[in-house]
Amino acid sequence: MRILVTGGAGYIGGTVAHLLLEKGHQVVVYDNLCHGHRSLLPPQAEFIEGELADRPALEKLMHTGIDGVMHFAALIEAGESMKKPEIYFRNNSASTLSLLEAMLASGVNRLVFSSTAAVYGEPESTPIREDSPLRPTNAYGESKLLVEHMLAWLNRIHGLRYASLRYFNVAGAIPGRGEAHEPESHLIPLILDVALGRRPSIKVFGQDYPTKDGTCIRDYIHVHDLARAHLLAFEALSTRDRLIYNLGNGIGFTVREVIESARRVTGHPIPVIDEARRPGDPAVLIASSEKIERELGWKPEYADLDSIVASAWQWHQQRYTKTSA
Repeated sequence: MRILVTGGAGYIGGTVAHLLLEKGHQVVVYDNLCHGHRSLLPPQAEFIEGELADRPALEKLMHTGIDGVMHFAALIEAGESMKKPEIYFRNNSASTLSLLEAMLASGVNRLVFSSTAAVYGEPESTPIREDSPLRPTNAYGESKLLVEHMLAWLNRIHGLRYASLRYFNVAGAIPGRGEAHEPESHLIPLILDVALGRRPSIKVFGQDYPTKDGTCIRDYIHVHDLARAHLLAFEALSTRDRLIYNLGNGIGFTVREVIESARRVTGHPIPVIDEARRPGDPAVLIASSEKIERELGWKPEYADLDSIVASAWQWHQQRYTKTSA
């Protein structure tokens, strides 16, 4: 099949594009490169540089024989969304509507949407299930939830087939591609920057959460496991018209536990600076992935935190060796 991957020059989108090509699909990557990297583009993929808000360009592209869409293009920093919510609603919500309109106009009827656990906000109980209340605590989560609402209505009225995948903290690397945001905001690559001597220390935001060591708890999923789930969901849309799944390991780790894992993997002391809480950060986010395990047979292959961190560490060392060479 010929599949459009928006945001395919990014960390997750590029990994999914790589797996799609391995499975024999044709891949068209559409990305404006504001946060993506040409180095993460699979060489076999067709690349089009463009804006998600450009509906005419997307509609023209859809008419080139696109069979389905994997949608990753989005701004992703929850902290920034609490300072500039308007750009998140414009980029993540309104621009996605342009993509959906182009799909409807051209008859492309299968979409896998990169959603987020941030749609749940502060959960009433953990692990979080798909039927948990949807109450985002930051504008990033709200911008993704607005897309989920749009998808539900387009499914109901136009029969658009979609899968919404709500995932937690994605980490790790596969050969040749890993996590590289500019500026970087995710915990594991920030910690590894300290081990590489690129930062003097790691900041820990909030030490008074109701957790065992006072720091936030998150569920970490390896990027390869996540990518496999996207392919399974896309295939399932051939017979199902609406899928909503959580994706995670089902195991939570505090920020300090992640730092300790990185210390074990890298052998670096990794100094810590304690900072105040960030607005909109829930104390605990742990996924229940039982639904996708039951319905699609998906299970994470990388459930151990040290193995996730080790794969990221290997890639980051190679990345900066190549940069300096």
